[in-house]
Amino acid sequence: MNITVLSPDEEIFQGAITSVKVPGKSGQFEILKNHAAIVSALVDGQVRIIKADGEKMTFEIEKGFVEVLKNEVSLLVQGVKQ
Repeated sequence: MNITVLSPDEEIFQGAITSVKVPGKSGQFEILKNHAAIVSALVDGQVRIIKADGEKMTFEIEKGFVEVLKNEVSLLVQGVKQ
């Protein structure tokens, strides 16, 4: 599964991952390989990415959107605090 994480100012991360946990409007949820197609608004909270090599990456966001389609995850975020 691949992810692209973008903010208005920069590309934060792009690469292969095993999972990503995001703060959805109805609570946190995790996206794994072969997840159903989804588009969801995100709220203030922590994003946790587990890269394909097992390394963890976390950062705080103010808001954003996530889109999942055919094992491609697009994460568009604002107010990133690493």
